[in-house]
Amino acid sequence: MEDCKISNLYNLEETIAKELLETVIYPWEALPKINEYIISIGKKLDTNIYEEKSENVWIAKTAKVAPTAYINGPTIVGEDAEIRHCAFIRGNSIIGDGAVVGNSTELKNVILFNKVQVPHYNYVGDSILGYKSHMGAGSITSNVKSDKKLVNVKNGKKQIETGLKKFGAILGDNVEVGCGSVLNPGTVIGKNTNIYPLSCVRGVIKENSIYKKQNEIVEKK
Repeated sequence: MEDCKISNLYNLEETIAKELLETVIYPWEALPKINEYIISIGKKLDTNIYEEKSENVWIAKTAKVAPTAYINGPTIVGEDAEIRHCAFIRGNSIIGDGAVVGNSTELKNVILFNKVQVPHYNYVGDSILGYKSHMGAGSITSNVKSDKKLVNVKNGKKQIETGLKKFGAILGDNVEVGCGSVLNPGTVIGKNTNIYPLSCVRGVIKENSIYKKQNEIVEKK
C-alpha cells in the first residue's frame, strides 16, 4: 500500500500540519489527532500574523472571512485564505494559506493544505486534502459507511484496517475532483489525478490517473 503513504501523497512544506503528519505513516492516522494538535500549536502562533477570534479559533489577519460564515473551534485559518458566505466550519479544521472554503461548504475534522479549493456546496469531513487540490461544485466526502462498520482502505485484494468509524477521503497534491462526485468512505486518491464529474469513487486511485468510471481508469500522458 505504498500509494497510501504520506511520503507518496504530499509535499509537507505546504501545510502547517507538517509536524503532525510527520508522526504517522498513513494520513488517516492523523485524523484522531487534529483536535489536540490545533490546540497545542494555536497558542504558539505568531500574533503578528494570527489573531484568536474566539476560543481556540485562530484566523490570519490577511484572511477574508464573510460575516455570515460560522467557525467553531478548534480551527486555524491560514494567511490569505477565503471563507465565503454561509460556510459552516464545525471545528477540528486546519485551513491552509490561500485556501478557499466556499458558499455553504461544510468542514469537520479536516486538514486542507495550502491553496486547496472547496468553493461551492461541498461537504468535507474526516478528510485530508493535499496542496492545490480542488473539489468541484457539489462534490462531497462520505465519511460513514451505511452499515456503520469501521472503514477499511481497499486496493484490489489488499486492505488496511483503519479502526475508524468516520473517515472520508484522502486527496494527494493537485487532485481535481469533478462536480457532483461522491468520494466513499476510505477513498485515497493519488497526487495529480483527475476524477470525472458525477463519479462515485471508492478504494485507492493511483497517482497521475484519470478516473472516468469504475474499472475505467487511465494513466495520464
